[in-house]
Parts: sequence; structure tokens; C-alpha cells
Amino acid sequence: MRSLKFLLIIFALSPIIGKSQIFDYLINFEGIGDNREYHSQKALSQTILGSRGAFEAGLKIDNHMIRAGLNHLLEFGSDIDFHKPKLTLYYQYNDKIKQFKFGAFPRRNTINFPLAILTDTLLYYRPNIEGLYGQIAWPWGHQAGFVDWVSRQTAINRENFMAGLSGEVFHKYLFMENYMLLFHDAKAAIHIPGDHIKDYFGYLITGGIRTFNNDRFTGYMKAGVLGSLFRERSVTNGFIYQNSFYAEVKGKLKNYGINSTLHTGGSHRFAYGDKFYGTKNYWRTDLIWYFINHPKVKGTFNLSFHLIEWNCLDQQQQMSIIYIFEKKQ
Repeated sequence: MRSLKFLLIIFALSPIIGKSQIFDYLINFEGIGDNREYHSQKALSQTILGSRGAFEAGLKIDNHMIRAGLNHLLEFGSDIDFHKPKLTLYYQYNDKIKQFKFGAFPRRNTINFPLAILTDTLLYYRPNIEGLYGQIAWPWGHQAGFVDWVSRQTAINRENFMAGLSGEVFHKYLFMENYMLLFHDAKAAIHIPGDHIKDYFGYLITGGIRTFNNDRFTGYMKAGVLGSLFRERSVTNGFIYQNSFYAEVKGKLKNYGINSTLHTGGSHRFAYGDKFYGTKNYWRTDLIWYFINHPKVKGTFNLSFHLIEWNCLDQQQQMSIIYIFEKKQ
């Protein structure tokens, strides 16, 4: 009898609930072309070609939203099941000041860490963050944090997670940015002799100046300190600390741009950072062509030059086409 009453109440309220809910969806295509001609042996030389398809659908009530979907990478030259589809399933809250996500949600457009700390191949092979994310914004800046559970401990799999903070404060043309990341690499459940827990910590603190977005020419200049700490428990004598000078310049005029990054000083050890930052001197310059600038479609081509230790030049070509079709209210 109680169950019947409960069902009657649900049916009675369903028209009201239905009117307050909004159905939305997102369809995403990404074309990936990344040719890495690295002869310095400081990083892996490889060619990555493929396409990614993703969709999400969900319900929104006021500031609350739930979404579910799939995300799959087809890497050219491999079978369709070479990469397993990734489940997208998360809750999101948004208002004018706060944002919060919990579940498995897209990495792109959620966090944007420098390549020194988090490399761009994570967007190819680990497109979702599995954990939580939060951000608070003010008129003069914002601060965000996330936790990503990378690997669950089993008899043979190590337990991995990363946690990060990023933010910015600004006044007119001036700004300061901060990035911090911890990666914890614990052991598998079955102990292997000689295997130890590893901890990686990295940070980047910069200050700079930039143009306003409505200017014909947009860009920025910033400089600061890049730092890293690494320890392997029972092996290293505490943390191994390194720091270096970091500078970056970026500019865009119409459909063309340039981005140049300099690192000089200590040799860093980041779990998921670009391996070039393991050298003491590294200078990267990207020549960029924005060949598609539709509101729903973005196409870019990068010609990248990597100068290592001032005496070895590697190069890279990247092409990306991103198409997003979504229904929002």
C-alpha cells in the first residue's frame, strides 16, 4: 500500500518535474595528426594519426546537470577495438561564481596546464578526468582544483592519482598565474622486490602582460619559475629539487600565430610532462595556422621546432580539427 502511494505521488509530480528539466546533448569530432620527428632521443619519436568521436546527453535542472556518453579513439592503422571506449558520466553544478564536476568528464576545456607539467598526449589517450573538479571565480581572478584517479590498485596494477591547483589574478593588462600538480605512484597489491613508491610534484609561477581579447592582435608575454620535486621512497635521500627559468611569448594576428617557450636551469622530472623538460636547456617555437575559424569548427596546424641543449634541433607537425555540435538552453 505504501509503495502504491509512493508511485501515485511520483506520477502526480512528474509533469511538474518534467517541465523544470531541460534535455541537452553534445556531439564532438576530433581529427588528430601528430608527427614527431625526434632525433635527440630525449622524447619518443612517433606518428599519431586518428579520429575521435564523442557524445554526451543529459538533463539540466536550474544549475544542476547530469550527463552520460561515450568517447572513443580510432587510431589509424589499428583495429577498432585497439583502444577501449571511455565512459563519460558526471554531475555538474554551475553558477556565476562556482563550478563543480564529479565523475568521469572531458579533460579538454576543463583544465589547461602547461606542457611541461602535463603533456598534450593525455588529450589523445586519456581524454577524461576521473574524479572531481572545482573552480571559484572573482572579478579579479579565479582558482581551480582537481583530482584525477589514474589507476586503481590491483594485484598487478599500481595505484596512481594526480591532484592539481591552477589559477590567475589579473589587473587590466597585468596577470599572475599559478600551476601545481602532485602525482602519487604507489605499489601494486602484490609486492615486487625493489619496487618503491614514487612521488612527483611540480609547479609553475609566472607573471606577465597581455592584450585584450577584442584587440586585432592578441597575445601575451610571461616569465617565472618552473620547479619540480621527486622522491623514490627508500631510494632517494628525501626529495630531489630542481628549478629553472621559464618564459613564454604568444601572439595571434588574423589566422596566424606564434608561440615560443624557453626553459633553462635545472632538469625536471615530471610523471606526465613533456620529456624535453628533463634537459637543462630547452627552447620550443610553434608556428601556427588557424585554417578553420567557424564558431562550431576549429582547425589548426602547428609547425614546431624543439631546440635541446642549444645543439640539437627536433621538429614536429600537428594538425587538429575539432567539430562541436550541441544543444543547450
